Amino acid sequence: MSDIEIGRAKRARRAYAFDDIAIVPSRRTRDPRDVSVSWTIDAYTFEIPVIAAPMDSVVSPATAIAMGKFGGLGVLDLEGVWTRYENPEPLLLEIQGLTPAEATRRMQEIYSEPIKPELITARLAEIRAAGVPVAGALSPQRTQEFYQTVVDAGVDMFVIRGTTVSAEHVSKSTEPLNLKKFIYELDVPVIVGGAATYTAALHLMRTGAAGVLVGFGGGAASTTRATLGIHAPMATAVSDVAAARRDYMDESGGRYVHVIADGGLGTSGDIVKAISMGADAVMLGSTLARATDAPGGGWHWGTEAHHGELPRGHRVEVGTLAPLEQILNGPSTSPDGRVNIIGALRRSMATTGYSDLKEFQRVEVVVAPYHQG
Repeated sequence: MSDIEIGRAKRARRAYAFDDIAIVPSRRTRDPRDVSVSWTIDAYTFEIPVIAAPMDSVVSPATAIAMGKFGGLGVLDLEGVWTRYENPEPLLLEIQGLTPAEATRRMQEIYSEPIKPELITARLAEIRAAGVPVAGALSPQRTQEFYQTVVDAGVDMFVIRGTTVSAEHVSKSTEPLNLKKFIYELDVPVIVGGAATYTAALHLMRTGAAGVLVGFGGGAASTTRATLGIHAPMATAVSDVAAARRDYMDESGGRYVHVIADGGLGTSGDIVKAISMGADAVMLGSTLARATDAPGGGWHWGTEAHHGELPRGHRVEVGTLAPLEQILNGPSTSPDGRVNIIGALRRSMATTGYSDLKEFQRVEVVVAPYHQG
C-alpha cells in the first residue's frame, strides 16, 4: 500500500473505518437458518460471537448471567462498582442522574473507593452458580494486585483490557506486568488488548494470549482521539491484526490466536464488517448498553471516564431500545441495525453464501465510503 504525503516531512498510510468499506455479494446465497455463528475459543464454544464489554454500564452479575444464557460471554469489570460496593445499585442510579457538568468529578469520587477482594470472590461466585461461563477483566495495572484473588475465585476466561496493552511496557518507577510469564503460569485462557497494529498484536500473540482485542479510542464513550490524538480506524486495524494471526500461525507451528474487534461497533453492519475483515468475535459496549435491562439505564461509560488524572472518556446517553435478548436475537421493529444483531449477521452471511464465521472472513469487500445525507 503506497503512502500518502501529508507534508514534506511526513508520509502516512491510508487507513479505513468500517464506514469506508462494503461487503460484496457472491454467486451463491443460503438460507439464514443454515448459517452457523458459533465461536470456539480454547475449550469453550459459544452460540454467538459476542462478548459483553467489561464496563459498568453494560455488565453486572445479572447481565453476565443473561449473556451466558443467550449464548455469548459477559465479562465483569473487576475494578467497577460491583467490586467496590456491597450494594452499587444506588450509585448506578446516581450516575444516570448526574448533569454533564458534574458527571466526571462525581464519577471520579465514586470510583476512588477501594476494590475489595471479597467482593471479587462473591460476584464471580454468583455468576458461576448460574451455570454459565465466568469471565472477569482487570487493567494491566491492577492485574498483579488482584489476579490471585480472581484465580482462587475461579474464572473460565480472564481478560486484561486497557486503552492499549503492550508486551513491552516500559516504566522507570514501577515493575511492569510480565505478560508472558503471567499467561504461562495461569491455567485459563487469557484475552489481552487493546492492540491496533500488526507489530503490537504479534508481540501479544507471542506472550501466549488466547485472544487479542483490537481497538484503540474508537468506542462511543471514548474521547481518546480528542484527548491524546490517538485513534485506529477499525477496518484497517482488524485486518492488520488478522495478518499478524496468520503469520504467527506459521511462526508457531499452527497455534491459532483469536482476533476480537473491540470498539466502533455501533450497528449490526459494523459487526458484520468486523468479521469480514478477519475478526473471530466482537466485544460490544454501547450496542448492549442500549438494552432496557443493562445496568447503565440508557447511559454508557467506561473506565476512561473516571480516570483520576486524565479522563479520556465521558458518560454518554445511548437510550434504551429493547431487552438484551431482543437486541441480540430480535425481532426488531427498528431498521437501523441496532436490534437483532445476530439475525443481521446470519442474513448477511446467507446473502453472500457463507455457512460459518471462518468462511465469512474470506468474503469480498470494496472501498465504498458511506456519507449519510
